Amino acid sequence: MGGLNLNEENMICVGCGVKVQTEDPAGLGYAPKSALDKETLICQRCFKLKHYNEVQDVSLTDDDFLKILNGVGSKDALIVKIVDIFDFNGSWLPGLQRFAGGNDVLLIANKADLLPKSVKHNKLINWLQASSKELGLKPIDILLVSASKGYNMKEAAAAIDHYRNGKDVYVVGCTNVGKSTFINRMIKEVTGEGDIITTSHFPGTTLDTIEIPLDDGRALIDTPGIINHHQMAHYIDKKDLKFITPKKEIKSRVYQLNESQTLFFGGLARFDYISGPKTGFTCYLSNDLEIHRTKLEKADELYKSHKGGMLTPPRGKAAEEFPELVPHEFSIKDAKTDVVFSGLGWVTINEPGTKIVAHVPRGVNVILRKSLI
Repeated sequence: MGGLNLNEENMICVGCGVKVQTEDPAGLGYAPKSALDKETLICQRCFKLKHYNEVQDVSLTDDDFLKILNGVGSKDALIVKIVDIFDFNGSWLPGLQRFAGGNDVLLIANKADLLPKSVKHNKLINWLQASSKELGLKPIDILLVSASKGYNMKEAAAAIDHYRNGKDVYVVGCTNVGKSTFINRMIKEVTGEGDIITTSHFPGTTLDTIEIPLDDGRALIDTPGIINHHQMAHYIDKKDLKFITPKKEIKSRVYQLNESQTLFFGGLARFDYISGPKTGFTCYLSNDLEIHRTKLEKADELYKSHKGGMLTPPRGKAAEEFPELVPHEFSIKDAKTDVVFSGLGWVTINEPGTKIVAHVPRGVNVILRKSLI
């Protein structure tokens, strides 16, 4: 990859890819005139995000994002699809085969450092292969990486170079999968340059395509993160995201439950054990999210009285506006089944023949899958 250069006519923010303007401080891509003299041009939104972790809302719609993705299929390119292994189902882009045209898709599962170290990586790759196939995608290859820790990134760079066959590379994924961190790590791997693209754990950081020139005249193109509205991140206050976004290896928490017992995951979701033998349920959630156990008969009352207090997040105003929890009932037929709360984590059930109810805010997905761990 060569160095990054700035095209003077259409000044583009290297952080998010949006066109920079100096007229409207409230508008998209605003930068003060003094910023134009800097070696790397960055809009005020990216500057605040980078230095103060401040988030400003964006005026791009889902349709804008989809338009950009639609363009990918018409190009002759390698598509690199990034998913978050901790939130595999929540970060899956449905219908990517449609967008891909005839292009090969390389699947990269990021955040491998969050899973317990005891998990064997070749088992994970097999699991990813089977799950992708079920979801309608046949990737040309699958890699596990941790972009933030640099794990397996050299291998990823080599695989991309191998599979692209001299073509451009489009990197796609949902918001929050660590796409920009991945690309920054790639640039570092190849050029030794530091962070160039704005990264954060807030949805929708990259606003337009960002082209990174490769040394054979081709480019690595970062596309905006597609927003999956069924993820929990969209239902909580930005300040509370840190409670549900794990930063380090998750510690499994096991609860021995009898029938008619309930677990609350903060005030965000709830798991009722309706019927079956006394058995252990293994919870894989961010270590910062507290779990409370109670009797099923007391659960409604407890939630009403303690949401936003003992049961947090949500907190403050977000707790008052938090959508009601909707029940999803499941009869578990197979041993080793995960009940997945989109964007929050999952509970592994080892005992077949049990009945459970998962409660999540209206609009958030709950699914069953073959156990990941």
